[in-house]
Amino acid sequence: MEIRRNVFVLGLDHHNHQLLEQLPDAHRYRFHQLLTIEELQLGERIPLAELLDKAQDQLNVFDGSIDAIVGYWDFPVSSMVPMLCERNGLKWHPSLRAIVKCEHKYWSRTEQRKVLDEECPPFGLVDPDRDESPPTGVRYPMWIKPVKSFDGMLAYRASNLDEFQEALRRIRGGIGRISAAFDVVLDHVELPPEMARIGGNACIAEEALHGKQVTLEGYCYRGQPHVYGAVDSVTYKDIPSFVRFQYPSSLPRSVVGRMASVSKRVIRQLGLDDSTFNIEFFWDPDADSIGLLEVNPRHSQSHAALFRHVDGLPNHHCMLRLAFGRDPRLPHRQGRYSVAAKSFLRCFRDGVVLREPTESEIAAIEQEIPGTTIDLVAHRGDRLSALFDQDSYSYKLANIHIGAVDEAELIAKYHRCEQLLRYQIGDVPTPA
Repeated sequence: MEIRRNVFVLGLDHHNHQLLEQLPDAHRYRFHQLLTIEELQLGERIPLAELLDKAQDQLNVFDGSIDAIVGYWDFPVSSMVPMLCERNGLKWHPSLRAIVKCEHKYWSRTEQRKVLDEECPPFGLVDPDRDESPPTGVRYPMWIKPVKSFDGMLAYRASNLDEFQEALRRIRGGIGRISAAFDVVLDHVELPPEMARIGGNACIAEEALHGKQVTLEGYCYRGQPHVYGAVDSVTYKDIPSFVRFQYPSSLPRSVVGRMASVSKRVIRQLGLDDSTFNIEFFWDPDADSIGLLEVNPRHSQSHAALFRHVDGLPNHHCMLRLAFGRDPRLPHRQGRYSVAAKSFLRCFRDGVVLREPTESEIAAIEQEIPGTTIDLVAHRGDRLSALFDQDSYSYKLANIHIGAVDEAELIAKYHRCEQLLRYQIGDVPTPA
C-alpha cells in the first residue's frame, strides 16, 4: 500500500482544496490546512513573526511526516513558504532572497532594468512621509504603490500633482499594516546596500502602462523557466477593477511568444527557481509594444479552475510537483471547454451585506448553468471595505468560475448568474 505524503498548504480554502483533490494523483497526498487565510491576511496588521511561530507550532504537534509546505496566496504566504521549508529541512522550494527580489517592487524593477529596455516603464522611489512630488523622469499618468502590497491594495493612479498627493495621503494611513511585516522578511535576507536603506515603508511611482492586460503563467524547474499559458485580464472601461480573467488569451500568438521570451529573461535575472510564477503584461496594439507590470513568485489560484476547464488540470499541479522535485509539465487543451473565466460580481460603493444568496439558491444556479461554480466573498453582516482581497476601487461580492464553448456563451452565462444572485447591500451605519 502506497504511503500518502503530507502536504501542508498555507491558507488552504474550500474552493482550492476541491481543486487539489481533483488532481489525478491526489490519492498520493493528504492536504492539511496550515493556518487560515483569515489568520494570514486579515486584521489591522500582519504579525509575521507570530504567524511563523504559530505555523511551526502546528507542524511540531503533527503526528506524521512533513513532506511539503506550499502556498498559492500573495504576501505573507509567498514569503512564509521558503522560511518554513528551511525550518523543516525541506529541499524543494525557492530561495527567500529570490522571492523578495520578485516581490519588492522597487528591487524587482531595478533587476528587470538590467535585462529589459522598453518593456520596463520609467519608475522611481517615493518616501511617503517626506516626498510631495513624483520622482524625476516619471510622467503622468502614473501609479503610486507601496514597495510591497497585494491585491491592488493602496495602489492609486494619479494624473496630476493633486491626485499624487492624495494617493500618498491614503497610503500613509495604511502602509504600516504590511510594511512592518515586510521588514521582518527583509531582516532575513542579505540585501544590497541601496535596498537595505529603503526598508518596507517606501513606495514606488511608475508610469502607467496601457493596452490589453494579460498574465503569463509559468514555472522554473531546475533552472529552466517554462511558460504554459496566457490569461487575459479584462477590466472596466472607467475604473481599473477586473471584470474577469479569461483563458486562453485573445492576444496574437506572436505577442504571447514575445512576452514568454521576456518572462524567461526576467526569471533568470531574479534567480527564481523551483517555483511557479505569473508575470503581468500590457500589450499596446497600436504601437505593438509590450510593458511588464509585475512579477509574482507564485502561480495564480484565481486561474486554477480556468486551466482545469480548458487544459484538464488546475495549475496547482505545477506547485505540487515542484514541491517534490518533479517535472511539473501540464497537459494542453484536454479539458471539457474551449474557454473559461473567473468573473467577479462587484459593488461600487461601500456598504453592509444585509442578505447573501443561500446555499440552495447557489446550488440551483450551478445546476441551471453547466460549467459554473460560485464562491461567495461577502456574507451577511460583512462591511465590504473590511473584506479580504479587495482593490482600491470596488468590492467583490462573489467569484464566478465559468467554462464555455466560446466567449459569447461565457458572457451570457455570467449575466445569467448576475441576474440570479440575490444580494442586498445596505448603507454603512453613521457613527453616533
